[in-house]
Amino acid sequence: MIREKQETDMNEFKALTQSKTFWGAVVAVGGSALTLGHYSLSPADAAHAVDLLSGIASAVGGLVAIYGRVVASKKIRSA
Repeated sequence: MIREKQETDMNEFKALTQSKTFWGAVVAVGGSALTLGHYSLSPADAAHAVDLLSGIASAVGGLVAIYGRVVASKKIRSA
């Protein structure tokens, strides 16, 4: 039963910027870069940064969608 749910979930798609794994990787790379400059990033700060970046990406995506609809030259047709 659990195996079926996992297969179903992996058939769904989302944008890369909607993935917490992606933002986690960005924070991990950023954290690694900070250590080169002798700065440190605690696990709590890293988790907060992932949530913050994910939220910012969602907001930017929403604004781009609204902008795209405002400047669109064609109407949306219902199915």
